[in-house]
Amino acid sequence: MALTRVDQLSFTYGGATAPAVTDISFELAEGEVVALLGPSGSGKSTILRALAGLVPHFHGGTFRGCAVVDGRDTRTARPADLAGSVATVFQDPEDQVVMTIARNEVAFGLENVGVRPDEIWPRVERALAEVGARHLALRRTTELSGGELQRVCLAGALALRPTLLLLDEPTSQLDPDAAHVFLERVAATGANVVLSEQRVARALSVATRVLFVEDGRLLLDAPTDAAREWLAAHRPLYAEDMLFTDKATVPSDPVATLEELWFSYADRDPVLRGVSLEVRRGEIVTLEGPNGSGKSTLAKLAAGLLDPQRGVVRRFGRAGYLSQDPGRYLACERVVDEVALGVGGDAARALRALDEVGLGWAAKRHPRDLSSGERERLGLAAVLVGEPDLLVLDEPTRGVDPERKAELAHSIVRYAASGRGVLLATHDRSFPAARRVSLGGPRELGEARVAA
Repeated sequence: MALTRVDQLSFTYGGATAPAVTDISFELAEGEVVALLGPSGSGKSTILRALAGLVPHFHGGTFRGCAVVDGRDTRTARPADLAGSVATVFQDPEDQVVMTIARNEVAFGLENVGVRPDEIWPRVERALAEVGARHLALRRTTELSGGELQRVCLAGALALRPTLLLLDEPTSQLDPDAAHVFLERVAATGANVVLSEQRVARALSVATRVLFVEDGRLLLDAPTDAAREWLAAHRPLYAEDMLFTDKATVPSDPVATLEELWFSYADRDPVLRGVSLEVRRGEIVTLEGPNGSGKSTLAKLAAGLLDPQRGVVRRFGRAGYLSQDPGRYLACERVVDEVALGVGGDAARALRALDEVGLGWAAKRHPRDLSSGERERLGLAAVLVGEPDLLVLDEPTRGVDPERKAELAHSIVRYAASGRGVLLATHDRSFPAARRVSLGGPRELGEARVAA
């Protein structure tokens, strides 16, 4: 029996000239785990929002068709009415958090759906444990790394024990071990799960069924094995996570040296202890390690956004930095103007940078009209346009589909080969690199291990 049904769903956002999705229909049977795949901007997030009732009640626009969840039509049942049955984890955990302490954030949803007070804290503890985040319970949410914050939001969803669990890029900031454990736990909940994920191999490892969406239309609805065959034939970069073998040219002079760096936030234990690193022109260096190991902190030190409490940073040229969530820092009304900000309003250079990341078509669009993955690429263009000597990128493949990721990889290789240095903090081991620097976990702070 279908617990969830979508029938000829079409939706156009207010002010948009084309529908985000058109004539989408499918049903979910009890216990199914569905991987929702497709390029950035193809309509995946809109489908999830429709299942949560956010479309049409929160996101204004033109709605046709229907979505029925647990017997309730979302045209009349508002998101608050679905809260006991539906739980959603959005692409950007920073935009979802409302409480200042991690365990209070997990408890917030339970309180809102009327869970008995004596049940709330045991469920909070279990949910945090299930995502490997018990040690974060008393931490301030503003002090958590992107991956740590994503774990807290995931715990909040699991604690609700929903009938329908909607996950929009839920592992995009998790280290590989944490992502594997989380998806296994999700598959074992017994809930209907719709998982939108650009790390395709992860999604296929737990999915019983695949929906593939492109240009707002459903191209494929098939069991996972049949979907693998279709992807291999029609969308080969989605068939498995790709390993890029491109390497930059032979490195030359240093573009940045970091010597014996120590850093801590407020009165907390040091995040980095005596870390040293060199990035040379012509090479790509990746920072790897578990969530909370200090990757983003080291990237910010290298770019000059933070100053070390001990140690020395030397940069030989200008640095440019792309944060984990560049969509939070958009300032202009048009995409091209956002990129041109960094080069004194030079629209021609901005257009070339947009073409480099595959966004030339969006030059006159409003940045907020782009998908999360497209905003990620917009942020990259806004940094690339200034041609910094040291390019520092924090999770640049977050929310980026496999085809765009392949283009991004080749672009970054070309950028390093032009005589500049690139430093990436990432969980994506498929990305090309001359050297991989691994930072230890919370009990191995500041231990840097280098692999070719």
